[in-house]
Amino acid sequence: MNPLKSITGTIVTGVVISAIVMIIFADGVTNAIEWTVWFHVLAGVAWIGLLYYFNFVQVPGVAKALAEAEGGGPGPAAINKYVAPPALLWFRWAAVATWLSGAAILGKMGILGAAFTFQPGAAVIGVGAWLGTIMLFNVWVLIWPNQKKILGLDGQTHDAEVIAKAKGVALMASRTNTALSIPMLLSMTAYGHGGFPF
Repeated sequence: MNPLKSITGTIVTGVVISAIVMIIFADGVTNAIEWTVWFHVLAGVAWIGLLYYFNFVQVPGVAKALAEAEGGGPGPAAINKYVAPPALLWFRWAAVATWLSGAAILGKMGILGAAFTFQPGAAVIGVGAWLGTIMLFNVWVLIWPNQKKILGLDGQTHDAEVIAKAKGVALMASRTNTALSIPMLLSMTAYGHGGFPF
């Protein structure tokens, strides 16, 4: 049986390979914070990867599908019915997992409060933490509630004006998150690799 034929099998395979790497190279010593950082990076890649997918692939794809629907094309129904709901599920929960694991890392390092108050030595990671917090807020307060309206996942029927407004709010929140992700990632990598020592 090939484990790569399922998502679960693929993830388990990745975890097993990671454990093998750790056993080979750890020399019996493990850094407890490293597992949290590893999980944080995995969750963050899922979150930001989906954010970029939505902005760079799905939104333009749906717009093109809508334009072609008027000429007899397939329209965006398949994307909106089969792709968007599970992508949004992974997106919003990856956001939560990323934020919680990031806060856990800062707590384990003893700089949670210092980061969020921009204390010396933790200011750059604090910028990243605040940007990530704003992005998490946007996911749960602006993007997800409006996507539920757009996709009809809230169990209600909305008129075209409500859907158009929801599309505008969700798009602007998503584009804001895309813009914020760039300095957020700079702050995270700068802190971890000796850049901007403030």
